[in-house]
Amino acid sequence: MSKNIILCGVGGQGTILASRLIATAAMDGNIPIKTAETIGMAQRGGSVFSHLRLGEDAHSPLIGKGEVDLIIGFEPGETARQLPFLKKGGAVVVSSRPVMPVSAMIGDAEYDAGQMLDYLKENVERLTVVDADRAAEELGSAKTLNVVLLGAALRSGELGLAKEDLVSAIRETVPEKFLDLNLKSLAWSGRA
Repeated sequence: MSKNIILCGVGGQGTILASRLIATAAMDGNIPIKTAETIGMAQRGGSVFSHLRLGEDAHSPLIGKGEVDLIIGFEPGETARQLPFLKKGGAVVVSSRPVMPVSAMIGDAEYDAGQMLDYLKENVERLTVVDADRAAEELGSAKTLNVVLLGAALRSGELGLAKEDLVSAIRETVPEKFLDLNLKSLAWSGRA
């Protein structure tokens, strides 16, 4: 089993923690993993993405265009930017909540998250859109979006990890005072 995964978003969304949770869960499940992270120039609001390669044939952490099985997008625009990496038939799990990128804040660039989501709907066959605002309201915190997205990716069947290994990774990584909230976030599916 091998999986190529990209996580993408902007600084401050928990993208790097989500990447570490996947890596820890893979190691807990005795799955070889290679990772590479790129963190944007601005700590908050800069582009952030991680490449994760799970499996025996992962010899390099970087993934080529058209080779990604799963994109986990924390922000619609950043997710659209990573689409060239998605292989035919690949899956995307994306948050519906926009975060205006630094480039749009300081320049003349326009940003319309609705257009980005429409673009993803038109170009991705296997798309899961996570209602981030509803998740935050029902869970009582917007800070666990990263774990909500991991839960959606787990349920998609494309993450390539066992639920118990992901739960174990959360227990190993998340501070005790946030543990229950993160476990609830992993299980949150948005279904009534």
